[in-house]
Formats: sequence, C-alpha cells, structure tokens
Amino acid sequence: MTEQAFKSGFVTLIGRPNVGKSTLINRLLRQKVAAVSPRPQTTRRRQLGILTTDEYQVIFMDTPGIHKGKDRLDEYMNSTAQETILDADIVVWIVDAGVEPQPEDLMIADILKSMPRLPTLVLLLNKVDTLSEEERVARKQSYSTLVESTVISEISALRGDGQEELLAVLLSHLPEGPLYYDREQITDFYEREIAADLIRQACLEELRDEIPHGIAVRIDEYKERSDDQTYIHATIIVNRDSHKGIVIGKGGLMLKQIGTLARKEIEEMTDGRIFLELRVKTNKNWRNNPEILKYLGFALGR
Repeated sequence: MTEQAFKSGFVTLIGRPNVGKSTLINRLLRQKVAAVSPRPQTTRRRQLGILTTDEYQVIFMDTPGIHKGKDRLDEYMNSTAQETILDADIVVWIVDAGVEPQPEDLMIADILKSMPRLPTLVLLLNKVDTLSEEERVARKQSYSTLVESTVISEISALRGDGQEELLAVLLSHLPEGPLYYDREQITDFYEREIAADLIRQACLEELRDEIPHGIAVRIDEYKERSDDQTYIHATIIVNRDSHKGIVIGKGGLMLKQIGTLARKEIEEMTDGRIFLELRVKTNKNWRNNPEILKYLGFALGR
C-alpha cells in the first residue's frame, strides 16, 4: 500500500462585498480569524486562513470584496483582490445565490475573463439554504453563464451546509506540495491586527449605515501584562468631526458599547482577559491620504 501524497496550495476567495467570504474562512477553520459583519467591505486586506491536516494544507486567501471604487482605499482593495487571483492554485468565486447577478458580479466576470492565465475556477453559490429547488436551479444557470468555470458548488457558509463537499472539490484540484506553514499556524495576521479588525467590526455592527466605511482602527499599544491579561489602546479614525460625536455618543455611551462588544470578541480570540481603551480622532479624507493609508497597513504601491 503506497503512502498518500501530501497536497498543498493556495485558494483565493473572491466576490463582491458581503457574499460570505470571511464567514466561510471562519467556518472551514472552525475558529474566528476574520472579522465578519452584515455590512459590506468588512474585509479590507488580504488575509490567510490556513487549514492543515496530516494529508493536506489549504491556504485560503480572503480578499476584499470587489466593487466600484470611489477613492484610494477602494483602489487598494480592488487591486489586492485581483492580484491574489494570479497567486492562486484555485480561485473560488463566491456569489450570493439569494439574488440575481449584480453589476459587481458582472464586473468580476469581466476581470476573470480578462486574465491571461486563470487558475482552476470554482463557482460557489452561497446562501442556497434560502432558496427552493427551482430557485437554486435558476440561479445556478444565471451565474454559470457569466464565466466558464471548472466546477460549480453550493454552500451555506453561515450554517455550514456543503462545506465538506466544497473541501473535497478543492482537494481534488490541489497539487502535491510542501508544508508552507507550521502546522499550528492558522493565519498570517498578528493578534494585534485581528484585534483592530474586531474593533472595526464592532463599529460596523453598532453604528449607522453612513458612518462605518469612513472608519479605520489603529492599534497604538498592545501589551501583555500577564499570562492571561492584555492591554490594548486603540484609536478609531473617522472622516468628519460630526462622525466623531456619533461614535462617542451621548455621555460616551456608543463608544462604551463598541468597546464592550470588541473586548468580548478579542477575548474569545485570545482566550484571555482584555483591558481595552478606545479614543476617537478625526482625520479628514483619510481614505485618499497615501501616508495615512500606508500607516494603517494599506500598501498602495504608488
């Protein structure tokens, strides 16, 4: 009996904003490494989710949702998503099967068709649990006509339906390869980077629609005070002075609610106690300021 060859490779997840890419990463890894919220554009940078067993290592690349950009930050997010396509062994295009193809889906299809070399492409219909059988067939037809894919799969990232079938599909197309990362490593983000994303996630969940996309989070201090306690001081950056007042809230109530929610999420991630201090600062038009974007970790490349 021959020993089974070890498989490894990179799987890029692409899709328009809020289709479930980060939810799927967390579901497959059975651990929260990516921030998730009902608001679009929760993910702003490429993040790895590393799934390792004795037989394989799948390195998922979670990317920002591809959308029609308005500023330098949007430009960065779109270019990041497109660049990871060429770095992948497999590309998984996640679509929201609950609705017909949207303009941003057509935009993604054009991007994929324009690629000089396209890796194995999996069209993944998410949120199929919300559809009747007749609707599932119709949506599969609607999306499959947009671009030629190697295989079509279905899943409910929120409930976990279809995840084993998806993993089997990915492994069938994954090449033999080395162990790229240590077996214990599950992401390329440091805890302080994940903490910043979780604080912004709390902002997305607590604040009104017009404010969240003008928010960034900077970790000013991340210090372990003991084996089970960490001190975090972070700044929430907003575009406008009027937004600053809304984030703080009357008597500081909104900022307290954001801090409570964020602290809970960070404690679940670190499995320890967190002392979290937040402040709010206005940096007008920061989404178009290359120096601020670079400081926040968005390398624009120009």
